[in-house]
Amino acid sequence: MSLQREAGGAQLRLTGTWTLPEAARLARGIEALSLPKGEPLGIEAGGLERLDTAGAVLLNRLVGKLGKQADIHWQNLKPEHQVLLDYVTNCNPAAAAPPPSDNGLVRFISHLGWLAIFFLREARRFIAFIGRVVEAAVMTMLRPRRLRLTSTLFHMEQTGLNALPIVGLISFLIGVVMAYQGADQLQQFGAEVFVVNLVAVSVLRELGILLTAIVVAGRSGSAFTAQIGSMKVNEEVDAIRTLGLDPIEVLVLPRVLALMLTLPLLTFFADIMGLLGGALMAWVALDITPFLFFERLHEAVTIWSFLVGMIKAPVFAALIAMVGCYEGLRVKRDAESVGRLTTRSVVQSIFLVIVADALFSIFFSAIGV
Repeated sequence: MSLQREAGGAQLRLTGTWTLPEAARLARGIEALSLPKGEPLGIEAGGLERLDTAGAVLLNRLVGKLGKQADIHWQNLKPEHQVLLDYVTNCNPAAAAPPPSDNGLVRFISHLGWLAIFFLREARRFIAFIGRVVEAAVMTMLRPRRLRLTSTLFHMEQTGLNALPIVGLISFLIGVVMAYQGADQLQQFGAEVFVVNLVAVSVLRELGILLTAIVVAGRSGSAFTAQIGSMKVNEEVDAIRTLGLDPIEVLVLPRVLALMLTLPLLTFFADIMGLLGGALMAWVALDITPFLFFERLHEAVTIWSFLVGMIKAPVFAALIAMVGCYEGLRVKRDAESVGRLTTRSVVQSIFLVIVADALFSIFFSAIGV
């Protein structure tokens, strides 16, 4: 490969073999070329003896490098070499892709557009998955013998009974913190007794169910994704389909039903532990006896304060379970996909729980509850 200056412009002569064993040497030669600027350039390819895909890629890179500065004309390029060079040029994504915009605002708007398309596509797929789960649930209700009772009870134990310690501890500590922080502020106005109202309403309406749902999303939702994802990696889901069974009915429905039954019970337990924590801190910090605390509690809250949190529980449970199972069924046959989608399922579950909680708050406020 040599570059010569002539009267009509520069002439680049290609010689020898442009193949994979020579690729490193040829690449260094291309980088060392002193390129013409604004001059016509002829590429003499008559001396090119052999060309493979690696050599065609290097030629494509050379043309791309020279094409920015010169008008290029090929000479004596053999037809078989022309075919290979055209194929590599057409298959080169960098050559086909438009150059990135230098305008930061344009790039930002383009990024927002791609994110919107991604979220809409994911929402459509998730809604379709919910439809399949509802369909399987209706078919199971029509034929109850198809319900996997053993699997459902097993997942109830895993998601409910085994989660009691962590849910109870977190709720108790949240009750303690709410009572302590509330007392610190209300003492300034001589209204320490209203700390009972603060703890009761916040725990029963919001914190009890919300914290329980977040803990369950991180604990059980991720477990659902990891379990089903591992089955996808080991081709067990394919085996279920081969046996003529529906993975939605076998894997998803028992988990959804189990979590919808256990999350209300966990929420009730979290409410009790949160109130006990608040009562203990009120007794220690404000000298409000447990008898006075629960007497004030009876006056401060209504049955709807308790029911608001309990109504949210089955909805949150369905969202968490279906997100966990949905991401698990999307796992590819590699370990990296299991970890990535498990993380995604936790994030999406918590996000959907908070969005649903906000919608519930608006709805209950609108109807005056």
